[in-house]
Formats: sequence, structure tokens, C-alpha cells
Amino acid sequence: MATLYHYPLCPHSRFIRLVLGEFGLEAALVEERVWERRREFLEMNPAGTTPVFREENGLAIPGAGPIAEYLDETRGLALGERRLLPEGPGERVEVRRLLDWFSLKFNEEITGPLVLEKVMKRFMARDDGGGPPEMSAIRAARANVRYHLRYIAWLTAKRNWLAGSELSYADLAAAAHLSCVDYLGDVPWEEDEAARAWYARIKSRPSFRPLLNDRMPGMAPSAQYDNLDF
Repeated sequence: MATLYHYPLCPHSRFIRLVLGEFGLEAALVEERVWERRREFLEMNPAGTTPVFREENGLAIPGAGPIAEYLDETRGLALGERRLLPEGPGERVEVRRLLDWFSLKFNEEITGPLVLEKVMKRFMARDDGGGPPEMSAIRAARANVRYHLRYIAWLTAKRNWLAGSELSYADLAAAAHLSCVDYLGDVPWEEDEAARAWYARIKSRPSFRPLLNDRMPGMAPSAQYDNLDF
């Protein structure tokens, strides 16, 4: 069995977990606390970030983007019309553009600061950057959620899914990031019905169920986190 080195509230790890679920693939999950900078993990990924996907033959693929591309190249054709990275070059560009939007922009403005300040700092030593959360960073991230929700709503008003007519990596990346923010109770779903309806469609897929079972020690999820009728 392959292995996925991940952190439960790492959105990039969650994205790959969703991808594996949609592919019907199983992987052993190994929780990696990246701030500990474990030597064996750094040998697989010198950047020291999650996720890392390791095949049974020992091949290690670091990073959500390379993992997604690798899985498409090695398993994508078997999905047929359900392929998560479409065949047409224009359609692939749009999926990759939105994948970057959520993996880079959304993460920088929202998920990264919230997970760091509200979760990871609780477990990190002060010398490693741990300590009390920086409330200004949390307030900024909460404010940024709103315009990203509006963008999701704008996309879904024109398309069946975020990047086009079919479910793609773009939807899974967006949902992975929002699932982390939703766990922390920082998504104002009541302010955007269209974005909430799109998320409910993703949230009800079988690939999402393992994420809804995640629990962080000493930190319960928001009330609507695992509610499919939120």
C-alpha cells in the first residue's frame, strides 16, 4: 500500500486525500508534524512540507501539485470521463489556474494564517514560532474569506463545477481549503447561498467522509462541520 505523509488540517494534504478518494485508491496515513523537522521526512522532501506521497516501490512525490500531476499521469486514464484533469489543453489550463488560485492565493490569505495561528502554534515550542495567536492575522483571514466565497459563487453561476462541466482538481482543492476553515468555524456560509450549495455537493461525496471524521486534539470542529445539511 502507498503512504501519504500528511497533517490533518493541512489543506494541501486534504486535497490529496480527496483526490485519492475520487480515484478509489487507498493509502496509509502518517501524520507529520512538520515543525519537528524529522530527518527521515526531510530526506523525502527537503522543503519540509506536507503532503508527500510514497509509492510501494519507494518513490516519493513531494507537494500537492506534483502528486496530483503524478496521479493523473499514472492513474488518470482509468477514470475515463471522470478524469479530474481534463484532456483538452484549454480545459487543463483552467483547472491548473484555479488549482493555483486556491493552493497559493487562498492559502496565503486565509488557510495558512488561520491554521498556523489557531492550531499549529498550540503544539509548537516558542523557539519554533509557537505561542499565542496573532489576532490581527486571524481577523484579516476572516475578512478575506468573503470575497473568495463570492468568487466561488460567480464561477458556479456560469458552470456546473468550478472549472467547467465536470468535477476537477479545482473543486477538490477549493473544498480542501474551505474544509479547514470550516473546521475552525470561520466560514460565513449564511452570507453566500451559492457557494454553500456548491460546497454541500462536494461535502456529500464519499471521498469527503474521512475528512469529516478528523478531529484535532483539544479542539472540536464547528457545529456544522460534519453536518451535510448545514
